[in-house]
Amino acid sequence: MSASLQSKRDGPLLVLSLNRVERRNALSPALIGSLLRALKDAAATLSDPDGVRAVVLRAQGKYFCAGGDLGPDGMSGQGLLAQHRARESFVALLLALHDSPLPVVAAVQGDALGGGAGLVAACHLVVMAQDARIATPELALGLFPWMITPVLLRKLPRNLLHQMILCGHKLSAAEAKTVGFANQIVSRAQLDAAACDLARAAAAHSPAIMSMGLVAMAGIDDQPLEDALRYMHSQLSLNLLTDDAAEGISAFMAHRPPAWKGS
Repeated sequence: MSASLQSKRDGPLLVLSLNRVERRNALSPALIGSLLRALKDAAATLSDPDGVRAVVLRAQGKYFCAGGDLGPDGMSGQGLLAQHRARESFVALLLALHDSPLPVVAAVQGDALGGGAGLVAACHLVVMAQDARIATPELALGLFPWMITPVLLRKLPRNLLHQMILCGHKLSAAEAKTVGFANQIVSRAQLDAAACDLARAAAAHSPAIMSMGLVAMAGIDDQPLEDALRYMHSQLSLNLLTDDAAEGISAFMAHRPPAWKGS
């Protein structure tokens, strides 16, 4: 893991902190690679009784993330073909967040711009500081936000996203909460605690069933309704065969906390 990403265990949580403050936490190839490895390593601990149960994605400094790094350490310092191939790692990162079998909570303390907005949109839960904003300023640079548009379209009304992309509108925390993009708005001082509280609430459930459900939810995004219903029907039948389903139902009937087995 590079110095641009800090990693810390907090009980069942893995807290990942973007740490390129001097570059406004812009996404360099090294930072993208570190995030990908951290998410993969965390997911690999699902069957471990002491493994990671939820991830918090936060950032150091004033900005959450200023998007892709346009400086010499970024992808723009490479040839065109190398840039194209390097950007595939950002596609992989957005998919790793969207498809994560562990819940990922974004703690947005400052502006999330461009690729940073995509990171936030790909997370399962979002907590924003009161003065944080989400923006897509690419057109001002003669670019279009190609790679983040698919994840933003899944989280924002199309007309609002058009206003952000075409007119430079910056989505405030209050607006983000109103349209369902953000789950909570808190002060900067409360941000880390609020994000960790959400992550712990998710982490308290069966890791096996939560993982099974998150992967299934990601998989039905673009399915026709009938296909999605039939697929989820089959998943419920599999779920009912697990030890944790038996334990959860037994604990509910006995009015006691469940002791998850992870299977």
